[in-house]
Amino acid sequence: MSDDDDFMMESDEENYDFEYEDDDDIASNGSNVDIENKYYNAKALKEDDRQAAIDEFLGVVALEPEKGDWGFKALKQIVKILFRSGEQERTLKYYKELLTYTKSAVTRNYSEKSLNNILDYVSAGTTDMTFMEEFYSTTLNALEDAKNERLWLKTNLKLAKLWLDRGEYLRLGRILKLLHKACQMDDGADDQSKGTYLLEVYALEIQMYTETKNNKKLKQLYNRTLQINSAIPHPRIMGVIRECGGKMHMSEKQWELAREDFFESFRNYDEAGSLQRIQVLKYLVLAVMLSGTDINPFESQETKPYKSNPQIAAMNSLVDAYQRSDIHEFQRILDENGGQEGTNSGIMSDPFIRFYLDDVLRNIRANFIINMIAPYSRIDIAYLADTLEITTNEMEDLLVVLILGGQIRGKIDEITGILELEVAPDTGVEQAAIGSEKREREQEAMAVSYQDSRSSALKSWGGSIEKLSASVFGLAGRA
Repeated sequence: MSDDDDFMMESDEENYDFEYEDDDDIASNGSNVDIENKYYNAKALKEDDRQAAIDEFLGVVALEPEKGDWGFKALKQIVKILFRSGEQERTLKYYKELLTYTKSAVTRNYSEKSLNNILDYVSAGTTDMTFMEEFYSTTLNALEDAKNERLWLKTNLKLAKLWLDRGEYLRLGRILKLLHKACQMDDGADDQSKGTYLLEVYALEIQMYTETKNNKKLKQLYNRTLQINSAIPHPRIMGVIRECGGKMHMSEKQWELAREDFFESFRNYDEAGSLQRIQVLKYLVLAVMLSGTDINPFESQETKPYKSNPQIAAMNSLVDAYQRSDIHEFQRILDENGGQEGTNSGIMSDPFIRFYLDDVLRNIRANFIINMIAPYSRIDIAYLADTLEITTNEMEDLLVVLILGGQIRGKIDEITGILELEVAPDTGVEQAAIGSEKREREQEAMAVSYQDSRSSALKSWGGSIEKLSASVFGLAGRA
């Protein structure tokens, strides 16, 4: 199974055929030959005549003198056939009978594997929330009666993950309350002996608050989660927690803290072998750009192997252009690799990245402008806008933000459309002087060009007058 075996559900029906322990696991003896033959006969009928197969499987159950492995296996097959046929009432009837075998008829490990497979199979095969809730509730009641607390907790966690994936937050909230209570001591404090389960509960709750944008509760729970040190959690769980923490810090514009959390999330996902590591690595690159640091996110030992990954290459080029303040290269990479929201490829396909790209664009434009205007004391706003390929109004808005933020010392002359810059007494004096001289030379050249053009025009006009005068007097003489 995948690293997400406790949470993630396969959609391929073949993975849930309930035959992984197929019949070779249990040695037959002389008294079981008839039962075994009947079981195989029932399996042979399963695809061609479902009702006949069900009757034959029920015969297997009846032949066992007391509840045992063959009856348990036969009931599993009946549950599967009825569920595939859409007979929910009969599915529940025989599933309840199957659950009675988990108390003593089969081993605990065997029953746990079987129940997990059945739950996954049902979860992947229906969208009927009421039926699914009743199916899980039936399972949980049986586990409670059997005093199987470990499987009860794991089954509730599986159900909670199912509600989270389907956006059923009210149902999820109810399950989380039960799980919290089960992980507490009599005085209401967290039971540290159940720290591993508690972290899984917190991870689900943190994801719920992240999805519902409840940052207040998210922050409280996130800080509380990091204080749990009695458990040895699965790295995937810590990957989930740190990813949500990074998103929380991003929403608060705490870019550096987000960068740290996304790196930890990536490291944990990578250790767990989870594919989510690629997506979180993109978030890490995003946080690096927004934090303004010169750190290359692909220079660490953990991230370097992914530098040339096809899904990461565009983000790697993007951060390189960003740190060089190369706005045109940055925009080119974005245009070529952006993709569309809702698709499975491209930088813009992830709504989270798409949401923060405006901040990234604003930052790189600001850095580009600051570097560009450094030599000047006055510069045309329309010229800046044309250079960045944005409108004059957008350029003015950006300049206002930079002036108010203290990144540019100057003012905007709205009448002339000129940005007039102040020069600090201890910095940039030489650059400003060079810039002023450059502007003066440009203005002098423009003035000379204008005078030359004016003189040429006057000479041309004088010549035309002389020709016209000669022509007029010549005509008068002939008359």
